[in-house]
Amino acid sequence: MTIEKKMLTQQVLEAVKACYGVELTEKDVQLQETRKEFAGDLTVVVFPFTRYSRKSPEETAKELGEYLKQNIEEVETYNVIKGFLNVVISSAYWIEVLNDVAKEEKYGYAKEPSGKTYMIEYSSPNTNKPLHLGHIRNNFLGWSVSEIQKANGHNVIMVNLVNDRGIHICKSMIAWEKFANGATPESTGTKGDHFVGDYYVRFDKEYKAQIKELIEQGKTEEEAKKEAPILLEAQEMLRKWEAGDEKVVSLWRTMNDWVLKGFDETYKMMGISFDKVYFESQTYKKGRDLVLKGLADGVLYRKDTGSVWADLTGDGLDHKLLLRDDGTSVYMTQDIGTAYDRFNEFNMDQEIYVVGNEQNYHFQVLSLVCKKLGFDWADKIKHLSYGMVELPEGKMKSREGTVVDADDLIDEMIHTARTTSEELGKLDGYTKEEAEEVYRKVALGALKYFILKVDPKKTMMFNPKESIDFNGNTGPFIQYTYTRIKSVLRKAEEAGVKIVPGDIHTALTEKEQNLVKLIAKLPAVVKEAGDNYSPALIGNYAYELAKEFNQFYHDYSILKEENEKVRNLRLLLARQCSVAIQNAMGMLGIEMPERM
Repeated sequence: MTIEKKMLTQQVLEAVKACYGVELTEKDVQLQETRKEFAGDLTVVVFPFTRYSRKSPEETAKELGEYLKQNIEEVETYNVIKGFLNVVISSAYWIEVLNDVAKEEKYGYAKEPSGKTYMIEYSSPNTNKPLHLGHIRNNFLGWSVSEIQKANGHNVIMVNLVNDRGIHICKSMIAWEKFANGATPESTGTKGDHFVGDYYVRFDKEYKAQIKELIEQGKTEEEAKKEAPILLEAQEMLRKWEAGDEKVVSLWRTMNDWVLKGFDETYKMMGISFDKVYFESQTYKKGRDLVLKGLADGVLYRKDTGSVWADLTGDGLDHKLLLRDDGTSVYMTQDIGTAYDRFNEFNMDQEIYVVGNEQNYHFQVLSLVCKKLGFDWADKIKHLSYGMVELPEGKMKSREGTVVDADDLIDEMIHTARTTSEELGKLDGYTKEEAEEVYRKVALGALKYFILKVDPKKTMMFNPKESIDFNGNTGPFIQYTYTRIKSVLRKAEEAGVKIVPGDIHTALTEKEQNLVKLIAKLPAVVKEAGDNYSPALIGNYAYELAKEFNQFYHDYSILKEENEKVRNLRLLLARQCSVAIQNAMGMLGIEMPERM
């Protein structure tokens, strides 16, 4: 609820009590922003009060409106449209809001800790390939949701679960053994995660060639897929790995190290970090033990082939595999083990998994199986499901090497930012290092904003050129607005003009008032974004504020304003716009350059 809604809610309660002798509560008052075609700031829905007034909605609205106008100094006037009471809040009230906001140290952030602890898992890469565009959405979303929850006063533990075991890892390992001839990232001058990813693609190429050959020898396609020698070798390698075979484990460790080093470089470039990193190789055994205990307790069942399953038909789902015939673990097994370790280590109110919507079923099952196993924290598992990122050419496929690589994309974005800035000639006088830092901030701001401004639940189409446009709903547009404000503030400082919050007492124009209203909205937007796990709400707020400021800047002079009180008001307004924009964009993980 915004500042003005809280204020007016209390005043409406006072008016109802005075006019009709009834004491109501906040939940009985329905308020909404007045529609643009009508005069007013907030609209009161009057219909629920007619049972107490015993009058028509129009008459009730007039009585309440008249009481508010006569008795509440913040209410300037009112009008009634078909039983809806539109209230106009006074200019003096908005000035006080601006003065109060200007005194806050970290505007938009909760003033008190909530006492709640959230764990947010994001990134969760596989160590058989580099990060790609899909991971970019995941990482930016996970980081931003974490920052928004922190802004709401929650204690947040940001974690990464690295998928460093399983058949997909063994596929890269087998391909390296067969085709690398001892090559390493160092010997080839290749980034570690790219180097290992190339062998994952190489495996798939060989696997398809073997399937084709087996089909030509008379096998069905299904038989060929199961009997391809290179797949059988990868499956055997997985069994050896789980049995602790020294040679296999040594190769696995070496290749994992190559990949993890590469990931760290990408995370650093993205501006992403974690409080703790978990590895599936360290948690899958705990999951297996818990599954075997569930089997012993009669909660799970074993098939004749040896595999272990959970019967979820009573919950409207199907039967779920938890251990394969040969005793090896599946993803679900290790997720059970990881969740168990985490809830024992931290006293969490919620564990949030930031994972694509193709895993909706997986997390439904995870919660149900954990509940069957008797864990009281099973209901604290939340899946933040998000839509896929698509390209104009269609979907990406890691196996076939048709993904948009994260490193390549970031490099391309920086190149575009550099080219655009050089064309505009905005950074003349900057050193090469200073200019490169601005290019980086603009490029990553463009990328992060383009991805985060979309509702997480929606599938999105990524368009790099559109994202870096300096006009429209883009990161660079908002960054440019911010640098424009900072330029004005620098000039004011150079001229010796001081901005003193609390010392502004002059009437506001409509555009000035609109800016104050937007600034005042930030805490409510932050709360809504936290409740809905949606950075898009923050992004769209930042854009609306930047757009409104640009309109104001176009129509009014600031430094050249001759009336000192008006000039100081506009400087304070500009400064608070920059604070609100910077804090909102900071929650998206976007850095703001001082000049562009």
